[in-house]
Amino acid sequence: MADRRSPRLSVRLEWDRRPAEPLPAASLRQTARVLPGGRVDGEEPPDRLILGDNLPALHALLADFEGRVSLCYLDPPFLSGKRFRARIGRGEDSRRPESWQTTVGYPDAWPDAAAYLEMLYPRLEAASRLLSPAGVLVLHLDWHASAYGRLLLDEIFGPERLVNEVVWLYHGPSPIRSAFNRKHDTLLIYSRSEDYTFHADAVRVPYDDATVRTFASSTRAGFGKRPNLARGKVPEDWWYFPVVARLHRERTGYPTQKPEALVERLILAFTSAGDCVADFFCGSGTTPVVASRLGRRWVACDSSALAVHTTHRRLLLEPASSPYALEQVEPLASEARSTPRISLRTQARLATAELLGGGLPLDEVDLWEVDWEYDGRAFVSRAQAVRGWRAAALETSLRHEYPRPGRFALRVRVADRHGQVGWAESALDLA
Repeated sequence: MADRRSPRLSVRLEWDRRPAEPLPAASLRQTARVLPGGRVDGEEPPDRLILGDNLPALHALLADFEGRVSLCYLDPPFLSGKRFRARIGRGEDSRRPESWQTTVGYPDAWPDAAAYLEMLYPRLEAASRLLSPAGVLVLHLDWHASAYGRLLLDEIFGPERLVNEVVWLYHGPSPIRSAFNRKHDTLLIYSRSEDYTFHADAVRVPYDDATVRTFASSTRAGFGKRPNLARGKVPEDWWYFPVVARLHRERTGYPTQKPEALVERLILAFTSAGDCVADFFCGSGTTPVVASRLGRRWVACDSSALAVHTTHRRLLLEPASSPYALEQVEPLASEARSTPRISLRTQARLATAELLGGGLPLDEVDLWEVDWEYDGRAFVSRAQAVRGWRAAALETSLRHEYPRPGRFALRVRVADRHGQVGWAESALDLA
């Protein structure tokens, strides 16, 4: 039988490549263990949210994750030449963008295409090493760089490992008047081997009503082939999902946020319950939020403190989030800090911590967390108060009943809407 596989790589993408610089020694340091909703502290949480450059993070993760990731979804900058802003205001008129409060989101401006490719290629190569034998990598780009991305992935995986080139379609206003409106992104899906995971039944969708009517009206429809109309069909390689618009419930304000439905389809198709999903340009946190909801393990990373803050906040607002670790790449430039003011009251063994503001004004605070039994080493987020995406109010009191008397140290972590973090410590004696 003839070999139907595509030929091995016969073309390469060439650019003015600079000699690869050795990576500086880097490690990951845990800054917190997070127990959403006051969950019981147990063994080390498997899920990890990392602040820092994803290239040293990827290499630091190889020891624990090489060959273990079932799905790696990468949504990097698109070579668009833009510098994106993030919305941080509350109660604003979504029809008046000139009045929005914004802060720095992330830059997508590069000296040239070569600089962009120098960023992208080593990260794709490192991410490919994390994949399990049945794993897949999804690279999400648009018209600016998708052609480059495909050649890079052909070089890393081999062209025969292309599973799909999926087109994500969406609508929206466009300033273009000299060409057709550009309203699609491209998802390049590559597998580690020919035996990759794909759950067709998990992603079936209903047949179009017109198709159902056609088969109901004629026995000759479909050239004698009659599909299982009740079961539905596996989607084609073009998907329509609305963009996350200004008024959508899942909107966080972080720029270029991707729809949960799009990421959910990828996770359902290419992973099983308990598998590990990775996202190293996690942005607003769509991947870890959906992975957690679907019972998958996850690791996520972003170099932006605002992105990690948005993801952390979003996870805490999810009712079913599992415990996870906050980590950062070392060495990392010192984050800007301020000292919040905390008031403590006790009644028997009931302690109440009240956030008063201080270096972080209350109307700027998005979330605060308390470790009621801080051991001087690892901060454990045992209680949290989080402001919703459209909620004006933030709970400023948190309570805890101690099971025994004694002297206890408390540590409080506070984060504002810019992602700036402040810490406060206190102690109390319970008779």
